[in-house]
Amino acid sequence: MSKKWVKYGGLALLLVSSVAGMAACGSASSADDSQDNSGETITIDVYSDTANYMGIQSGWFGKLVKDKFNIELNIIAPNVAGNGDTLYQTRTAAGDLGDLILTSTGERYDELLQAGLLYDATDLYADMEFLPEYDGAVQNLNENQGAIYGFPTEVSNSAPDTPSEGLDLNVGAYLRWDLYGELGYPEMNTLEDLLPVLQDMQESNPTTGNGQQVYGFSLFSDWDGDYMSNAVQLAQLYGYDSVGYVLAKTDGSDYQGILDDDSEYIRALKLYFEANQMGLVDPESTTQNWDTLYSKFQGGQVLYSWYHWLGQQAFNTVDNTSNGVGFMMASIADQKNYSTGARTNGGNLFLGIGANAEEPERIADFIDWLYSPEGISTNASQTVGGAGIEGLTWEVDDAGQPQLTDFGVEALINGDAEVPEEYGGGNYADGNSALNVRTVMLIDENPDTGYPYNFNQWDSYLTETLTPLKEDWSSHMDGATSAVEYLESHDEIAVAPGATYTRPEDSSDISTVRNQVSSSIKDYSWRMIFASDEAEFNSLLDELQSTAIGLGYEQVLEVDMASAEEQDAARVEVMSEYAAQ
Repeated sequence: MSKKWVKYGGLALLLVSSVAGMAACGSASSADDSQDNSGETITIDVYSDTANYMGIQSGWFGKLVKDKFNIELNIIAPNVAGNGDTLYQTRTAAGDLGDLILTSTGERYDELLQAGLLYDATDLYADMEFLPEYDGAVQNLNENQGAIYGFPTEVSNSAPDTPSEGLDLNVGAYLRWDLYGELGYPEMNTLEDLLPVLQDMQESNPTTGNGQQVYGFSLFSDWDGDYMSNAVQLAQLYGYDSVGYVLAKTDGSDYQGILDDDSEYIRALKLYFEANQMGLVDPESTTQNWDTLYSKFQGGQVLYSWYHWLGQQAFNTVDNTSNGVGFMMASIADQKNYSTGARTNGGNLFLGIGANAEEPERIADFIDWLYSPEGISTNASQTVGGAGIEGLTWEVDDAGQPQLTDFGVEALINGDAEVPEEYGGGNYADGNSALNVRTVMLIDENPDTGYPYNFNQWDSYLTETLTPLKEDWSSHMDGATSAVEYLESHDEIAVAPGATYTRPEDSSDISTVRNQVSSSIKDYSWRMIFASDEAEFNSLLDELQSTAIGLGYEQVLEVDMASAEEQDAARVEVMSEYAAQ
């Protein structure tokens, strides 16, 4: 590990193909450089559970892949098609999910294997150049199969208890720092202390420049599954995450049923209720979607962001931050912010070659390249810190340090840029890889530079992006240069060791009960927040608990509790395995 990386060792990052024997993927290259791409251009169907684009991959990434492998990627995206389970079932029933498959480990891996829809890539893996670096993860995914059928994603060589998000954790108390500063940076000792602070911020800034009402919280329901998502996001401030109806602490020290009287979930609902009584909750929260919510953050209508990549990405423009305006993380003294640790065995998605693929060798080459320094940097060049193409978006300076080019600053920091024609043309953001997956965690070190793949962790980036907003934040956060640095130094972070664990599939009976219970939990949760008074809130809580229990909540909770304990055991095991290396 280089000294350059050690300096920012605590700043870990918070959300497929190559030619056999290729040798120059990790070094500087232009869009015109190509490997052995002999043969006719082929179009391969890529089934991706994570893609948010449907059709032929275009733009700079599409050109890069075609130049290197003579491959065009036809993305099949259930997120875009709608009703993803139906699309998955229809295609698997037809015996051909895709030539290249990106889907979940566990149940789906087993289903595809049993259905004979995955290609035995054992011989192809033996000839790969980059993936064998993560052989432990590959073997773990294909354990007991006697062959290699899939390749894990989000693999890492970092310790499992290393935060994986980068400079900022996925979740945290991200506030409009400029307005918080105007109040004198008041101390907050616990979660409920947010409310008077947000109220004072709202009173000092009741409307935006164009007259729109400003709120402390603006909620949305798009991501509600078994429960109200926005409530669990507050529970994560205290080191809990959900396993079905269980809130499990990262260290295995506590498990809560979400409907327990004193659960962090009920605590969050109570906080939102009290916030609404104070006029801090956007009344459109019950009907708006993510896009509407995001536009409100862009317009300065919201004071609290659960995620750094919501408030900061939407509102921390160059103009705002240069004027000391924007979202930054505030400290809540008793917080233990949840962080996902690096996964040495990979995450919950895998890449596989379809059994009916006509040219599996070329697809295997492409997959292998995705684990090369060049593939890692370009495939993940979205909002997660991948630097893109060396020579276009980044370069190594005379001192041997990686830094963004002027074009890279425009494309990756300021939001977007027009790509030169020789690299494919079009908007940079539109040309990003549609696969929407990280093969390797970007906290890992690029062997070609000695720095993490995540450009947010480069020395040059930290220097070049030092704005008045960040300077003010640092001066009031003990000189910390990032949220992660501050949290680690103040013991306000709870890292969930990066174990690969997939919750078992529900039986048909449990699935039926869960669907019924979940509908009640979500319905009552939203009603509780907008209750007219505390008496109604408590009455609705009683109704929720009795209704859920009557529908079979405790039966499902027992299943989820077993899963939570299995997940913790997997975390203990991965830490033990890493220590034994």
